[in-house]
Amino acid sequence: MTENDAMENAASETETVSEAPAADGAATRIAALEKEVADAKQAVLYAAAEAQNVRRRAEKEAADARAYAVTAFARDLLSVADNLERGLAAIPAELREDEKLKGLIQGLEATGRELANVFQRNGIARISALGEVLDPNKHQAMVEIPSDQPAGTIVQEMQAGYMIKDRLLRPSMVGVAKKAE
Repeated sequence: MTENDAMENAASETETVSEAPAADGAATRIAALEKEVADAKQAVLYAAAEAQNVRRRAEKEAADARAYAVTAFARDLLSVADNLERGLAAIPAELREDEKLKGLIQGLEATGRELANVFQRNGIARISALGEVLDPNKHQAMVEIPSDQPAGTIVQEMQAGYMIKDRLLRPSMVGVAKKAE
Protein backbone atom coordinates (compact mmCIF):
# COMPACT_ATOMS: atom_id res chain seq x y z
CA MET A 1 0.00 0.00 0.00
CA THR A 2 1.31 3.36 -0.87
CA GLU A 3 1.56 6.34 1.30
CA ASN A 4 -1.26 8.05 -0.56
CA ASP A 5 -3.53 5.07 -0.14
CA ALA A 6 -2.81 5.04 3.60
CA MET A 7 -3.61 8.73 3.85
CA GLU A 8 -6.85 8.32 1.96
CA ASN A 9 -7.88 5.44 4.22
CA ALA A 10 -7.08 7.51 7.32
CA ALA A 11 -9.02 10.49 5.95
CA SER A 12 -12.06 8.37 5.14
CA GLU A 13 -11.95 6.81 8.62
CA THR A 14 -11.79 10.28 10.15
CA GLU A 15 -14.80 11.37 8.10
CA THR A 16 -16.70 8.26 9.18
CA VAL A 17 -15.76 8.84 12.80
CA SER A 18 -16.72 12.50 12.65
CA GLU A 19 -20.00 11.71 10.85
CA ALA A 20 -20.92 9.01 13.38
CA PRO A 21 -20.99 11.38 16.37
CA ALA A 22 -23.02 13.86 14.34
CA ALA A 23 -25.50 11.14 13.35
CA ASP A 24 -25.66 9.85 16.97
CA GLY A 25 -26.24 13.40 18.24
CA ALA A 26 -29.07 13.97 15.77
CA ALA A 27 -30.69 10.64 16.67
CA THR A 28 -30.42 11.47 20.37
CA ARG A 29 -31.91 14.91 19.75
CA ILE A 30 -34.78 13.41 17.70
CA ALA A 31 -35.48 10.84 20.44
CA ALA A 32 -35.52 13.60 23.07
CA LEU A 33 -37.93 15.69 20.99
CA GLU A 34 -40.19 12.68 20.38
CA LYS A 35 -40.27 12.05 24.14
CA GLU A 36 -41.16 15.71 24.78
CA VAL A 37 -43.97 15.50 22.21
CA ALA A 38 -45.30 12.29 23.81
CA ASP A 39 -45.14 13.89 27.28
CA ALA A 40 -46.95 16.98 25.97
CA LYS A 41 -49.66 14.81 24.39
CA GLN A 42 -50.08 12.92 27.67
CA ALA A 43 -50.32 16.20 29.62
CA VAL A 44 -52.97 17.49 27.19
CA LEU A 45 -54.97 14.26 27.58
CA TYR A 46 -54.79 14.48 31.38
CA ALA A 47 -55.84 18.14 31.29
CA ALA A 48 -58.78 17.35 28.99
CA ALA A 49 -59.88 14.47 31.24
CA GLU A 50 -59.61 16.66 34.33
CA ALA A 51 -61.62 19.43 32.64
CA GLN A 52 -64.31 16.90 31.71
CA ASN A 53 -64.41 15.59 35.29
CA VAL A 54 -64.71 19.13 36.67
CA ARG A 55 -67.52 19.87 34.20
CA ARG A 56 -69.39 16.66 35.15
CA ARG A 57 -68.95 17.36 38.86
CA ALA A 58 -70.22 20.94 38.41
CA GLU A 59 -73.24 19.71 36.42
CA LYS A 60 -74.06 17.14 39.11
CA GLU A 61 -73.69 19.72 41.89
CA ALA A 62 -75.94 22.13 39.99
CA ALA A 63 -78.56 19.41 39.44
CA ASP A 64 -78.40 18.45 43.14
CA ALA A 65 -78.70 22.09 44.16
CA ARG A 66 -81.81 22.46 42.01
CA ALA A 67 -83.31 19.18 43.23
CA TYR A 68 -82.58 19.65 46.92
CA ALA A 69 -82.69 23.44 47.29
CA VAL A 70 -85.96 23.23 49.21
CA THR A 71 -84.63 20.78 51.81
CA ALA A 72 -84.35 23.25 54.70
CA PHE A 73 -87.71 24.81 53.86
CA ALA A 74 -89.30 21.37 53.58
CA ARG A 75 -87.95 20.37 57.01
CA ASP A 76 -89.53 23.49 58.48
CA LEU A 77 -92.86 22.66 56.83
CA LEU A 78 -92.81 19.14 58.29
CA SER A 79 -93.46 20.55 61.74
CA VAL A 80 -96.48 22.42 60.33
CA ALA A 81 -97.78 19.19 58.80
CA ASP A 82 -97.18 17.31 62.08
CA ASN A 83 -99.04 19.93 64.13
CA LEU A 84 -101.94 20.00 61.69
CA GLU A 85 -102.18 16.21 61.79
CA ARG A 86 -102.02 16.14 65.60
CA GLY A 87 -104.65 18.87 65.83
CA LEU A 88 -107.03 16.97 63.57
CA ALA A 89 -106.41 13.71 65.46
CA ALA A 90 -107.19 15.43 68.77
CA ILE A 91 -110.70 16.45 67.73
CA PRO A 92 -113.18 14.11 69.46
CA ALA A 93 -115.74 12.29 67.31
CA GLU A 94 -118.71 14.09 68.92
CA LEU A 95 -117.20 17.50 68.00
CA ARG A 96 -116.67 16.31 64.41
CA GLU A 97 -120.43 15.90 64.11
CA ASP A 98 -121.19 19.34 65.58
CA GLU A 99 -122.59 21.55 62.81
CA LYS A 100 -120.83 24.63 64.21
CA LEU A 101 -117.37 23.03 63.90
CA LYS A 102 -117.94 20.93 60.77
CA GLY A 103 -116.82 23.73 58.42
CA LEU A 104 -113.69 24.39 60.46
CA ILE A 105 -112.78 20.72 60.53
CA GLN A 106 -113.38 20.36 56.79
CA GLY A 107 -111.18 23.42 56.19
CA LEU A 108 -108.39 21.96 58.30
CA GLU A 109 -108.66 18.62 56.48
CA ALA A 110 -108.57 20.43 53.11
CA THR A 111 -105.47 22.31 54.28
CA GLY A 112 -103.84 18.99 55.19
CA ARG A 113 -104.69 17.53 51.76
CA GLU A 114 -103.31 20.61 50.00
CA LEU A 115 -100.11 20.43 52.03
CA ALA A 116 -99.76 16.76 51.06
CA ASN A 117 -100.25 17.72 47.38
CA VAL A 118 -97.59 20.43 47.65
CA PHE A 119 -95.21 17.89 49.18
CA GLN A 120 -95.95 15.44 46.36
CA ARG A 121 -95.39 18.06 43.63
CA ASN A 122 -92.00 18.86 45.15
CA GLY A 123 -90.84 15.25 45.47
CA ILE A 124 -91.45 14.96 49.21
CA ALA A 125 -92.94 11.60 50.16
CA ARG A 126 -94.00 10.12 53.47
CA ILE A 127 -92.10 7.00 54.50
CA SER A 128 -94.31 3.99 55.15
CA ALA A 129 -93.46 2.49 58.50
CA LEU A 130 -96.21 0.47 60.18
CA GLY A 131 -95.80 -3.24 59.54
CA GLU A 132 -92.44 -2.73 57.83
CA VAL A 133 -89.15 -4.19 59.02
CA LEU A 134 -86.96 -1.56 60.73
CA ASP A 135 -84.65 0.08 58.20
CA PRO A 136 -82.04 2.22 59.98
CA ASN A 137 -81.69 4.28 56.78
CA LYS A 138 -85.33 5.40 57.06
CA HIS A 139 -86.51 4.69 60.60
CA GLN A 140 -85.30 5.66 64.04
CA ALA A 141 -86.30 3.15 66.73
CA MET A 142 -87.42 4.96 69.87
CA VAL A 143 -88.83 2.08 71.95
CA GLU A 144 -89.15 -1.67 71.92
CA ILE A 145 -92.68 -2.90 72.48
CA PRO A 146 -93.56 -6.49 73.45
CA SER A 147 -95.63 -7.86 70.59
CA ASP A 148 -96.71 -10.98 68.77
CA GLN A 149 -95.16 -9.49 65.59
CA PRO A 150 -91.71 -10.71 64.51
CA ALA A 151 -88.86 -8.90 66.27
CA GLY A 152 -87.75 -5.80 64.36
CA THR A 153 -91.19 -5.11 62.88
CA ILE A 154 -92.49 -1.57 63.32
CA VAL A 155 -95.67 -1.65 65.41
CA GLN A 156 -96.02 2.04 66.27
CA GLU A 157 -95.22 5.27 64.44
CA MET A 158 -94.61 8.21 66.75
CA GLN A 159 -93.61 10.69 64.07
CA ALA A 160 -93.84 10.30 60.30
CA GLY A 161 -90.65 10.29 58.29
CA TYR A 162 -90.19 11.85 54.87
CA MET A 163 -87.93 11.48 51.82
CA ILE A 164 -87.14 14.27 49.36
CA LYS A 165 -86.59 12.58 46.02
CA ASP A 166 -84.08 9.85 46.92
CA ARG A 167 -82.68 11.45 50.09
CA LEU A 168 -83.86 11.15 53.67
CA LEU A 169 -85.48 14.37 54.86
CA ARG A 170 -86.45 13.09 58.30
CA PRO A 171 -86.48 9.53 59.67
CA SER A 172 -89.68 8.01 61.03
CA MET A 173 -89.63 7.74 64.81
CA VAL A 174 -91.04 4.32 65.55
CA GLY A 175 -91.71 1.65 68.12
CA VAL A 176 -90.31 -1.75 67.22
CA ALA A 177 -91.66 -5.16 68.19
CA LYS A 178 -89.65 -7.35 70.52
CA LYS A 179 -90.43 -10.88 71.63
CA ALA A 180 -92.92 -11.01 74.44
CA GLU A 181 -91.43 -12.40 77.63
